[in-house]
Amino acid sequence: MSRVRTPPRDQWPEPQPETAAGTALTDLILATFRLNRRLLDAAQRLAAEGEITAAGWQVLGGVLDGPRTVADVGRLMGMTRQGVQRVADVLVDRGLAEYQANPAHRRAKLLACTEDGYWAIRRISIAQHPWADEVGSAIGTAELRNARETMERLTAILDDAR
Repeated sequence: MSRVRTPPRDQWPEPQPETAAGTALTDLILATFRLNRRLLDAAQRLAAEGEITAAGWQVLGGVLDGPRTVADVGRLMGMTRQGVQRVADVLVDRGLAEYQANPAHRRAKLLACTEDGYWAIRRISIAQHPWADEVGSAIGTAELRNARETMERLTAILDDAR
């Protein structure tokens, strides 16, 4: 792989000035990066209650209401198919999930939660619900719903821009 040659600084183009909306979005992105780290740390602690990882909790969360393909779990949970596959294989090895035949597709098996998987999720929920109540109460239901709606709108705009 060849190395990119960096031009002298005096030849670098100037970026256009950011608008107030652009600056607000950049600030939101940076805050999201910091929040993501804190949420992942909390998820890891809570998932330990069910003796799984945060990624295992995320993948099982994608099949709690019924079996799905690995690709469908990835789309639903915002993960890559390959990432879901790695975690799913571990969950299956541990007996927390199982692969089932997919009547709609010969090769794309369905991932399903087992009774042991549901038990792991129940144990996590016992710790997660009071944690969510405490953190959520500190912010307030209306503000959290507005934040979620904003995040969903931003996600839709970014999806359309792809």
